[in-house]
Formats: sequence, C-alpha cells, structure tokens
Amino acid sequence: MSSAVVVFVALCGLLVAGKFIRIKVPLLQRLYLPSSVIGGAIGLVVMSFAGDAIDPEIPGAMRRVPGFLINVVFATLFLGVPLPNFRRVVSLAFPQLVLGQIMAWGQYVVGLGLAGFVLSRLFGVPPCFGNLIEIGFEGGHGTVGGMTESFLAAGWSDGAALGFTVATAGMIVGIVVGMALVNWAQGKGIVKEVVPFERRRWRERLGVHLKSSRPAAGFQTVMSDSIDSLAWHLAIVGVSIAIGAGILTLLRLTGWKVFNGFPLFPLCMIGGILLQIVAKAIGKNLLIDHGQMARISGASLDFLVVSAVATISIDVVAANWIPLVVLIFAGTVWSVFAVLWFGPRCIKEAWFERAIADFGQATGVTATGLMLLRTVDPESKTCAAASFGYKQLLHEPIMGGGLWTAFAFTLVIDWGWMKVFAVSCVMLAFWIGCAHFLSRRKSS
Repeated sequence: MSSAVVVFVALCGLLVAGKFIRIKVPLLQRLYLPSSVIGGAIGLVVMSFAGDAIDPEIPGAMRRVPGFLINVVFATLFLGVPLPNFRRVVSLAFPQLVLGQIMAWGQYVVGLGLAGFVLSRLFGVPPCFGNLIEIGFEGGHGTVGGMTESFLAAGWSDGAALGFTVATAGMIVGIVVGMALVNWAQGKGIVKEVVPFERRRWRERLGVHLKSSRPAAGFQTVMSDSIDSLAWHLAIVGVSIAIGAGILTLLRLTGWKVFNGFPLFPLCMIGGILLQIVAKAIGKNLLIDHGQMARISGASLDFLVVSAVATISIDVVAANWIPLVVLIFAGTVWSVFAVLWFGPRCIKEAWFERAIADFGQATGVTATGLMLLRTVDPESKTCAAASFGYKQLLHEPIMGGGLWTAFAFTLVIDWGWMKVFAVSCVMLAFWIGCAHFLSRRKSS
C-alpha cells in the first residue's frame, strides 16, 4: 500500500482506539480528554518503541498532515456565519476581547522575556523558544502544524516537536486546571449551575448521543443530483484556501523577506471571510451552511491532533525538557492569574462563566473553552456563549493562529526578540489600560 493509504488507515485506527479506550476508562472521562489526544498518545508509544519496524516514509507523511489540515480548519471559521452588526459585536464582546488580548499578549511577554533573559542563557535555546507559549497554548496543535514551514525556514527544525509538546500540555492544562478553577468558583459561590462529573448522565460521560436525541450535523444546501452537499462545502473550503494561497503569493512578490517564512493558514481564514462576503453580496450565502463547515472543521481538527501528538519527537523533547517544563509552568501561572485578576475587573455580567471560556481557549482549543463554559452554564442562562462567540470574531484573526501569531515568529527571527518583546509589552499595557477603564466604569 502507498504511504498515504497507510497514514490514513493508521490515523483512523488511532481515533477509533482512542474513543473506545475513553469509553472504557472512567479516569479519562473524568479528565475530559479528547479521543484524539488519547489516540495520539497511543500512536506516540507505537512510534517510539516500534519505530525501527515502521517504514520511515510513514512518520514523515504523518508529520505533514497537521500543516495541511490547519488550512482547512481556518478556512471554515467564518464560512456560513452571518456577519453580525459590528457595533453589537463590539458592545457585547469588548470586555471579553480585552481579557483575551491580555492573556495572549501576556503569553508573549512571559514567553519571550523568560526565553530571552533566562532560558537562552542557561540552556542554549533560541529566543524564539518563547513564542511557543502563544503558538502552543493559544494556537494549539493546528497552529504549530501550520508554522512548521516557518520553523524550517528559520533553521529551527526542532520547533514543531517542541510546539506540539507545548500544545498537548496546554490542552491538558486547559482541562485539568480549568476544572479546578470551576470547582473553586463553585466552592466560593461564584457559580451555581455547575454539573459535577458524578451527576452527569452516563451518555454524557461516555460522549455519545442517544439515538432518539441525535443533533443534526448540518443542512444540505444543494440537491445531490447536481452535487453532493458535503462535496460542495469541501469545494468551497478549497476555493478559500486557494484565495489564501494567492494572497500569500502576492505578499511574497513584494520582496519583504518577512513573508518568506509566513505560513498559509491565517490567510486561508481571510480567504474564507472574503468568499463569505462575496457570497452574501451576490445572494448566494444561503448555499453555505455553517453546520456542515463546523463538521468539516471538527473532523479536520481531530485528525490533526491525533497525527500531531503521534509524531512528537521524544528525543527533541527529552533534550529540552527542563526549559519546556519552565515555559509550560510559567504560561499556566500567567493564564490562571489573568483569569482571576483581570476577569472580574474586565467583565461585569457573569464574569467567571465568560472568563473560564477564555481560559480554555487560551490554553487548549476553542472546544476546551466551550466545554468549560458548558460545565458552569449548562443551560446557557447567561450571555457567556454569545459574548464568547462574538469575541472570537474579533480575536481569532489576530491571535491564537491569527496574523500576529504568524508575524511574531518571523519578526523575532528578522528583528530580534527584544523588539518583539517590547512591542508585546506595549500592547499588553494598552489592553491592561482598557481593563482599567472597564473596571472604573463597572464600579461607577
């Protein structure tokens, strides 16, 4: 069989194994670990102990999967999403946007400061090592995969393995520490709607829907005798990626070398937005269903995570484990501090519900944030879900895999870490100033 077939079959098998192991092991259910992470861990063990018996083309092909699939994930973000009134988005989401920006810029300040002033001198890691907090925590496995070419262009081939490690740790931190914060808030009486694991129904613990209450995966917008609806939506995603690739080509033609190592995936998001705007302008936006786009994105993300975790280079991680632990610990401390200190000062209504969603997203993935939000607000009695969704419209184009995430790494290489660190400090100060303004308005 060709390596592509073997990789596809292997990833499918790991996802199935991860799901069944999660069903059988209550501890994994209690930790809310996704099946993709469990399956990826199985793959990592197999790759580590049976690597000599595996065709070297297989791991190589598997390592290319995340870099491709992140383009799909970002292209689907705004396809089929009706763009709401900008003033309403800002009014509802601005306090949460302030908190999200503080967490993200703080990850750069903590990461670059720690790497530039301490870790590079003690352990010889490059200063761009500090970028891994935001890339891995805020961005996640997909962003790391999308940045692989940037790492190689910078001559830092270890960046991907280290980034995937930080992303995996971030996802675990988001779930475990996030649930600890939820329990703390419940004990303090800050939230009252928490449904603890012991009170969850068996199907919720297992992560399965009853046959009688299975939700729709999306709506078919075209008739199958013309084109299958899923094929149509995949084609739309492909066009969005093509637009992003065209934008990247034009940017590189400018001759500005910062774009030589610039990744494709943030521009795929812009391609999707432009396509959605055009579709709405010509009255064809109803042919794009966000439910189907969400399933394409979710499937891509699961395959992305399982392949990313399975191909982490243990040798690279082992050689850098001390600075990695320090970086991950510092990123965790900052994220917890930002939630508990700035959350109640930025947000007036349902501050913890909204802040814990930001914590999950800023350490793991958006799904982690939504899981934590669902734990503290299971019946959506607060405005947290709406404000979090609106905040993502403003936040994701910039941070967590957005334009600055991509620019920051290449700028550290071209400008030097100190200049990017200074920019990050200025931006963090600006958003802290916004938080101070919101706090004053809240208390008045």
